[in-house]
Amino acid sequence: MKNRKLKKPVLYGLYAVGFVALFGVLYLVDNLGSTDNLSGQDNGYVDKAIFDFDAPVVSTSDTIVKPYVDESVVIVKNYYDYQGDAEIQEKSLIYYENTYLQNSGVSYGKDDSFDVVAVLDGTVTSVKEDQSLGKIIEITHSNDIISIYQSLGSTNVTEGAEVKQGDIIGTSGTCNIESGLNNHLHFELIVKGLIVNPENYYDKKVSEL
Repeated sequence: MKNRKLKKPVLYGLYAVGFVALFGVLYLVDNLGSTDNLSGQDNGYVDKAIFDFDAPVVSTSDTIVKPYVDESVVIVKNYYDYQGDAEIQEKSLIYYENTYLQNSGVSYGKDDSFDVVAVLDGTVTSVKEDQSLGKIIEITHSNDIISIYQSLGSTNVTEGAEVKQGDIIGTSGTCNIESGLNNHLHFELIVKGLIVNPENYYDKKVSEL
């Protein structure tokens, strides 16, 4: 068999095809590497954008909450409002030892005992038991606010203890002065020395009072 030499134009053409093919392979490899980066290392950038975003944290500890979390608890005796409706005022009176007393708080009740919680962060300034009012807890909060929990069946805190908003401090119970209400919590709120209707202060910020 005779050796045949390729003509120069053909040889150059083959070189060109080979160069194009090599360039194409390198291009594909480079693109595949970039794709891998999207599913690997570059994902760290995406994750950071999603999870490392510094969103402002909203604190709720400055907002007064109700002294219970059980949604089945209802008002069984309203606060006596001097400027309120006459019919509601009448229902807000307490009859004890042949005397009518104006209710200085709100009484919450249900058939079964329920947990009583601190309405704000604060310091327990008094834990005692009164013959008429039952077990009582008093907590002092910032901005000259005091919360008082009466008619408790049990107490979980001691005088001087620091409590956080929502901490269970006791359970509902009974007392002699409102024996007809059976199981309940009598709650009072004092703001800057004045006894106020607690129902008007829930969800309000302490810093705005």
